[in-house]
Amino acid sequence: MNDRLKNKIIIVTGGNGLLGKAIVNRIKLEGAFCINLDISHKTNEDLSDINCDITSQESIDNALRIILNKYNRIDGLVNNAYPRTSDWGNKFEDIEFHSWSENVDIQMNSVFYICQKVLVQMKLQNSGSIINMGSIYGVVGNDFTIYEGTKLTSAAAYSAIKGGIINFTRYLASYFGKYNIRSNCVSPGGIFDNQNEIFVKNYENKVPMKRMGSPDDIAPSIAFLLSDDSKYITGQNLIIDGGWTCV
Repeated sequence: MNDRLKNKIIIVTGGNGLLGKAIVNRIKLEGAFCINLDISHKTNEDLSDINCDITSQESIDNALRIILNKYNRIDGLVNNAYPRTSDWGNKFEDIEFHSWSENVDIQMNSVFYICQKVLVQMKLQNSGSIINMGSIYGVVGNDFTIYEGTKLTSAAAYSAIKGGIINFTRYLASYFGKYNIRSNCVSPGGIFDNQNEIFVKNYENKVPMKRMGSPDDIAPSIAFLLSDDSKYITGQNLIIDGGWTCV
């Protein structure tokens, strides 16, 4: 493993989740000091873990204050956290407006807020890399045939939120490029997580590489976009989907 992220201070939100663990581990392997902001752990002494509710402005402010007081810089931010309401995944006809509104708030609006606050520091540094997590369903329409034979569906708000985040990232790239700050998206395809067997079979029958993705398929590209190897790449949406969006 190379050390292309050596001495960088990088924040990952939601680092205790399926993708988050792989992202945090990869960033550490490549030499960075990785700070995991997650609601499900306590803050530790070296601040590699900080308790943070990404849906709370106060909690974000407090976490960033702690980080900057100790390390005085932020070289990278990966917005990976995926908060959602308990009724997430209801059929379109059954979605309550308050649920739609709340999910847009806690997902899309939390990305806006932490980006806004981190970019203040990155602008002072005249450097930084932001990576927002998109999705294939922020790029193309849903294929609902993969849910046939199951009780599963795709949350309607997901497509709106991820599509919005992808274009918001382009906005950040164009606005902050002159400060040597890069903003990119990574959009995974379906990631295997012991889903319904029928769904997995349907998905794998369609995707050209004939398998669902794994967290280790995604994490290396995030490390690349955080590193100086991608120093002239900004405003892009890197789709990592086994070919899903090419057919």
